Amino acid sequence: MKINFIEELKWRGMLHDAMPGTEELLNKSVVKGYIGFDPTAGSLGVGNLVQIMTLMHFQRAGHRPIALIGGATGMIGDPSGKSAERNLLSEETLLHNQQCQRKQLEKFLNFTGENAAQIVNNYDWFKGFGFLDFIRDVGKRLTINYMMAKDSVKNRIDGTGEGMSFTEFTYQLIQGYDFYHLWKKEGVMLQMGGSDQWGNITTGTELIRRMDGGEAFALTTPLIKKADGTKFGKTEGGNIWLDPNRTSPYKFYQFWLNAADADAPGYLKIFSLKTREEIESIIDQHQADPGKRILQKALAEEITARVHSEVDLQQAQLATDLLFGSAGIEALRSLDNEAIQELFDGVGSGIMSKSDLAEGLPIMNVLVQSGFLSSNGEARRALQENSISINKEKHTAESQITLSDLLNDRFLLIQRGKKNYFLVEFH
Repeated sequence: MKINFIEELKWRGMLHDAMPGTEELLNKSVVKGYIGFDPTAGSLGVGNLVQIMTLMHFQRAGHRPIALIGGATGMIGDPSGKSAERNLLSEETLLHNQQCQRKQLEKFLNFTGENAAQIVNNYDWFKGFGFLDFIRDVGKRLTINYMMAKDSVKNRIDGTGEGMSFTEFTYQLIQGYDFYHLWKKEGVMLQMGGSDQWGNITTGTELIRRMDGGEAFALTTPLIKKADGTKFGKTEGGNIWLDPNRTSPYKFYQFWLNAADADAPGYLKIFSLKTREEIESIIDQHQADPGKRILQKALAEEITARVHSEVDLQQAQLATDLLFGSAGIEALRSLDNEAIQELFDGVGSGIMSKSDLAEGLPIMNVLVQSGFLSSNGEARRALQENSISINKEKHTAESQITLSDLLNDRFLLIQRGKKNYFLVEFH
């Protein structure tokens, strides 16, 4: 049974606005629809996942999704939601970013079959488009009054910001032409995006109407807001990226696992491919016993496996159990050096020489010489409290640390209490 795309978005809380006639169009035929992605970074972030999921649901409903990577528009910078002019990136940087984002998008969409996805780059049709030709053939189609009425322009000009350059002022015209080009050359009838893109998207439908007397449609999704008022997709450490070299699978998994109870039901509806019945069942189970965090675990497991892999998910779960659960020395010794460094990235660390352990070293000396504790007195108190573990095993003041204690002949994990970790690397 074919999925009703609009109804799917509605129950998932993913529909903000749609032009009249959009649902009727989608219900009567297979439609090509696209979403643009800004290549100003070498990776997409979790903030982009809303639009990626929109394309996935669009394809699952039987339609043909197109992801547009803005090689041309990325040179200008979208003023929507910005209070100041962006720094312009070099062509070399933008090309690198486009290639990275393309690889990520290919993990989510199906590029074979009757409704195969496409990836396009607007630089392909703008690179040969001269400035005079553009302002004559496209620029004259819209009035300054029309363009000034857009929120992305009004907010910058009427607000307390630094105004807007001609470069950013033209952004809506460039994005609008993208829609016209795809409508004319590819038969694309629908552009989708976040609610802050409504003005840019409808500029495209207006250009299609004024340039060729054609008709096209627009649909937007809500901007996600966290219950505590902070921005979705960011933590104290910065953005949460899809690239594992920027945000490790463990940190990615933790981001979802730590979602607030007030946010998690909405996140599951938006970012999961589970059915309505499955999601409602998980929410009910969670509400019956919130302490088990059933909802957050389901969310973190599905998204981490999809963005990274099942192996990465298993490593993230193992790491979580090591840090906060009951996993012991056997699990710790199963990790390779890279996994150990990734897992304890951000915790305190120190360096010592292997020669120090050649004949064994009293644990008190290790605690102090590594830099974990500040003095022999503090080390003595900690040992008396029985709060010190080495490689997840409790140790007393009489313990001697030897080379055989090292993980992979390189690391020693010191722990005080439940959550105070310190990683010592031996050379």
